[in-house]
Amino acid sequence: MTPEESDLKRIKELIQVMEEHDLVELQIEHGDDRVCLKRTQPHASGVTVFPLPAPQPGLAGRPEGGGPGPQAASQDKGLAEIKAPLVGTFYQAASPDSDAYVEVDSHVEPQTVVCIIEAMKVMNEIKAEISGTIVAVLATNGQAVQYSQPLFKVRPD
Repeated sequence: MTPEESDLKRIKELIQVMEEHDLVELQIEHGDDRVCLKRTQPHASGVTVFPLPAPQPGLAGRPEGGGPGPQAASQDKGLAEIKAPLVGTFYQAASPDSDAYVEVDSHVEPQTVVCIIEAMKVMNEIKAEISGTIVAVLATNGQAVQYSQPLFKVRPD
């Protein structure tokens, strides 16, 4: 059996587990290998497979084409990040007609709601958990975000 056939067999087994236990999402990590399976809806016959890119050492959080220049690195010194506590869809406001919870130059306290992340049809309010001023919004409205992905940069008080 080739490695590709073996991988396909394992994925089929995971799909069967999802169907047997009525799971909507299944994420597995084993060493450097990652698999995320999502069903579009419970009891659906199709399963969508989203391969997750493996993190590359030394490139986390850097834009494509290399890291930030020396000036950008010095500006980021002392800034904190508000990171996604779960996988889902990022929203800056409670509804399309509402104002954003926070913008650049907004002051936040630990209990300030900064965004919503929708996961499995549940809207999760994300709080700042830090006092300071928002200096950058790193995600765009409607963007899929990963666990621990930086969403905002904050200059702490």
